[in-house]
Amino acid sequence: MRKPIRIIGVPMDLGQSQRGVDVGPSAIRYAGLASRLSRLGYTISDAGNIEVPVRNSLPQNDLIPTIHRACEAVYQAGSVAVAEGFCPIFLGGDHAISIGTIGGVTHAEPAGIIWIDAHGDFNTATTSSTGNIHGMALALLTGRGLEHLVHIGRPGPKIKAGDIALIGVRDLDGEERQLLKDSGIHIFTMRDIDEQGISRIANEALKRLKHRKRLHVSLDMDGLDPMEASGVGTPVPGGLTYREAHLLMEIIADSRRLCSMDIVEINPIIDNRNKTAKIAVDLAISLFGKRIL
Repeated sequence: MRKPIRIIGVPMDLGQSQRGVDVGPSAIRYAGLASRLSRLGYTISDAGNIEVPVRNSLPQNDLIPTIHRACEAVYQAGSVAVAEGFCPIFLGGDHAISIGTIGGVTHAEPAGIIWIDAHGDFNTATTSSTGNIHGMALALLTGRGLEHLVHIGRPGPKIKAGDIALIGVRDLDGEERQLLKDSGIHIFTMRDIDEQGISRIANEALKRLKHRKRLHVSLDMDGLDPMEASGVGTPVPGGLTYREAHLLMEIIADSRRLCSMDIVEINPIIDNRNKTAKIAVDLAISLFGKRIL
């Protein structure tokens, strides 16, 4: 029996400087996420959006406290959804929302994390050249960085490095690169994908995470090549193709361990006819079990 799905929107663009990703939840809903999941046989509950203030209404020194409050609310929404038997799908918003989403879905039980992203998101306040929190999210979840954000929801790290598979990375800052090398995270770069193929990489990632019976997929749409998905805040050439991304989702779906998902960094303002949100929905449908035959 399929678990019911709860959709939770998080229209937050406070973790980065490019405006527009706060419209992402509406774009994904407009692209038909709920109706297409329903056609797969899922019962859908849409919980609406977490309340997040408009960035322009905030003084600069209130950004981090506001991110903290928003992610606390996301954490609670995620933990309640899991406790009530739902599989939550979080619609971002920038990738900083994962500080709350992953914390929430791991509140009662650990999960393996498949983090699909062009970037490492492993900077800290001392290594980041921009200070953007969305580039620190994975570090914060493992207990590195701003203490105020590390302790969202519950004290300390939310996930262990050995529970993370980072897939599609190709754009790292200098100090961030070394932090990742030393972290113990399972890292699969675009070179690895080019050399070995996405099927081998996907199966290897699942093997590395086999000690966890639940999987959370955090899908940053800039993990795809911008020729495929241009409506993202921080595009990086040389990413996953449409079919590579689909096969990755299909292989994860075959594991039958999926417990929750993030879809983040869609920026409809710079997109072409909502193409990136439509691709995100296509990928989510594959992740939740759509088959060719």
